[in-house]
Amino acid sequence: MAKPDSGGYRGAGLQLLSRQGVSVGDSVRVATEDGEMFGVLMPRYELASDDYIVIKLKSGYNTGIQVGRIKSITKLQKNEAAATKAPEIIEDDRLPKIALISTGGTIASKIDYRTGGVRAALSASELYASVPELASHASIDPEVLLSEYSENLKPEHWTMIAEKVVEKIRTGKYRGIVVSHGTDTMHYTAAALSFALQNLPVPVVLVGAQRSSDRPSSDAALNLLGATIFAIKSEYAGVFVAMHAGTSDDAVACHIGTRVRKNHTSRRDAFESIDVTPVALVRNGAVEMQEKSMIELAKRSDDKIDAKTKFDDRVALLKYHPGFDPKLIEHIAAAGYKAIILEGTGLGHVSKECFLALQKAVDVGVIVCMTSQCIWGRVRMTVYDTGRDLLGIGVIPLSDMISETATVKAMWALANTKNVKKTMQESIANEISSSIPIEKA
Repeated sequence: MAKPDSGGYRGAGLQLLSRQGVSVGDSVRVATEDGEMFGVLMPRYELASDDYIVIKLKSGYNTGIQVGRIKSITKLQKNEAAATKAPEIIEDDRLPKIALISTGGTIASKIDYRTGGVRAALSASELYASVPELASHASIDPEVLLSEYSENLKPEHWTMIAEKVVEKIRTGKYRGIVVSHGTDTMHYTAAALSFALQNLPVPVVLVGAQRSSDRPSSDAALNLLGATIFAIKSEYAGVFVAMHAGTSDDAVACHIGTRVRKNHTSRRDAFESIDVTPVALVRNGAVEMQEKSMIELAKRSDDKIDAKTKFDDRVALLKYHPGFDPKLIEHIAAAGYKAIILEGTGLGHVSKECFLALQKAVDVGVIVCMTSQCIWGRVRMTVYDTGRDLLGIGVIPLSDMISETATVKAMWALANTKNVKKTMQESIANEISSSIPIEKA
């Protein structure tokens, strides 16, 4: 009989688990003086008491149970982390074909029974198999490109993803492309692909999850299904982000890649379109285009994709705040950065104490652009003297462009265009909206 995985347990906790032959990752029933609990045995954290065991409840939350209060512990199912045979993917030539490119993140994660957290573990094949409803909508062609949490991604990874998308599209086999991605920086990657992949003939839909696929409250399945349905049924091409439209499981919102932002750390509807409405909702297997989106979308076509996939990462995003030290601007310019995106206050302001440092930066060729740290609305630098002085220095206003999008655009423009200043003020991929909904005006 194999020795149970101690999972870092010692003392009374280890003795209890060893007697019952229970290992970390096993589904268990724990009877205590107060009743029964069901869950998955989690590992002992390094600094945790020896007198407790920890189980993950079906709600997704962990709870500690004092060993002295446990009357019995029974194994219900063997370690869920045990290796299983990879599911077979059956292609149906009658269904539209979708390329699923996996880059990692929570949507491709499982509970890690070594650390108690989640890890990037699901292959694209496992992800497909975990959502059996996909089989009735599309034939999925999965490929694992990266297995990274999105905080680890860099501009060179954007290039890698873009080039993989181009490779898939040029085969002519796919109705659409779905890219699974971690949510923390998904809006950066969506913006990057929007600039790198112009004249797209099909939709490219990024999708993520706020909660891993093996949690009861996971949003992974619905988001992936919604992204796939939009990629198949939408009449429009371009780069989109598909995530929960609300806290319930009734609809997925599809956002323009340059006009979306993650606005909550953990809610399933964390992603919102900024200064526009989502272009579509996917509900009950249908795509509902939103008439009030005010975005001019390109239709699907047979045109040749225009791919410019390089990025120059010599761009800094600076958030102004009271007490901001202008020397930061000087250090960035001296370090060889080519562009600075300022997140100014309100309509696009920074303290007059920054003026000299900004002038020096502009004089040595650093491109300085202004966005607002407000979520909604646009920069208007002609209203107050401060804004007009900044315009005189050479600071470029970026209207209602999201600061993260502006940062990515500057990286792309530096690598692919000759007139970066002109490019930053042009709307290339709907990053500047022509109007703002009246309720957000």
